[in-house]
Amino acid sequence: MQSLRVALGERTYPIHVGAEILGDASLYEPHLRGRRAAIVTNAVVAPLYLGRLRSVLSAIDASVLEITVEDGERAKRWETLDAIVGAMLKARCDRSTVVLALGGGVIGDLAGFAAAVYQRGVSFIQIPTTLLAQVDSSVGGKTGINHALGKNMIGAFHQPLAVIADVGALGTLPNRELRAGLAEVIKHALVLDTTLFAWLEAHIEALLGRDPQALTHAVMRSCELKAQVVAADEREAGRRAILNFGHTFGHAIEAGVGYGTWLHGEAVAAGMVMAAELSARAGALDPAVVARLRTLLARAGLPVEGPALAPERYLELMAIDKKAAAGRIRFVTLEAIGHAVLRDDLDAATVRATIGGCSSATAAPR
Repeated sequence: MQSLRVALGERTYPIHVGAEILGDASLYEPHLRGRRAAIVTNAVVAPLYLGRLRSVLSAIDASVLEITVEDGERAKRWETLDAIVGAMLKARCDRSTVVLALGGGVIGDLAGFAAAVYQRGVSFIQIPTTLLAQVDSSVGGKTGINHALGKNMIGAFHQPLAVIADVGALGTLPNRELRAGLAEVIKHALVLDTTLFAWLEAHIEALLGRDPQALTHAVMRSCELKAQVVAADEREAGRRAILNFGHTFGHAIEAGVGYGTWLHGEAVAAGMVMAAELSARAGALDPAVVARLRTLLARAGLPVEGPALAPERYLELMAIDKKAAAGRIRFVTLEAIGHAVLRDDLDAATVRATIGGCSSATAAPR
């Protein structure tokens, strides 16, 4: 097991990465001995890992409440949040209760938000079981649910007590979910680390083949990069916004086709191509970088074109993006691999042309 820390003063917390660590009682004991644990998971993950986690918690004298919700992006809504809070109230969970988010990014966002609002805030632990959650969404304290008009529009910053990323859990991950997670690894490399991008170009097949060493390196390096950014800008007042590279377009894709039709990582992959192409059209990025990105995403089995929505529909959805300011859409653009910037001075004609040239997919990825 390898560990690192997200440095946030009194709210500093560890990230543990390793194989078969989900059942390591020593990782839970400092936070849970003798306390109530409310495990939030979904119907797919529960048969795989809920029993193991229950046994570990019972061994450290924690009482366990199990809450299982539906699988998929559709679960990130008010009704599911209400069901989680209702179950905790019926079980008389108090403020000493610790919520455990056992699952992928949807569960982490949903359970984390429930923890943020339950009795004005209780502690929680992230136990991500997908690659996307391990490399990105479990780190940094962003929690929330979706609204029909926009993704993650309702939520809170609420940092976990710890992140326990068991790369062994990736062995049960469907191939499509694995590929979707790689999109976020590629994003971290694009905006923060030229060395990681070159490493991905050399090792993408090993990652797709679930090589344990390659997966551990990808997870650990992604967590290191994100932890550094979060420590410097916890609430996305500045530098942290660059981690949304591809997400302005990607969130529009998810909302435009209906949540769950495209996986988040798939939408981000197409969104990164759009953002890179926009950067090149604006004269900020060498087109050769766009070509390298397209090639790497295609090798990873990820989409390089967005769905065939009208440019005006994309613009309508992007106008609701959380980075928008004073009525202007702000885009994370790329000037070179490892160098991203936030811009609000891109003209609408260039954005429309980019969308038109990068949105021709007529079917959802599979």
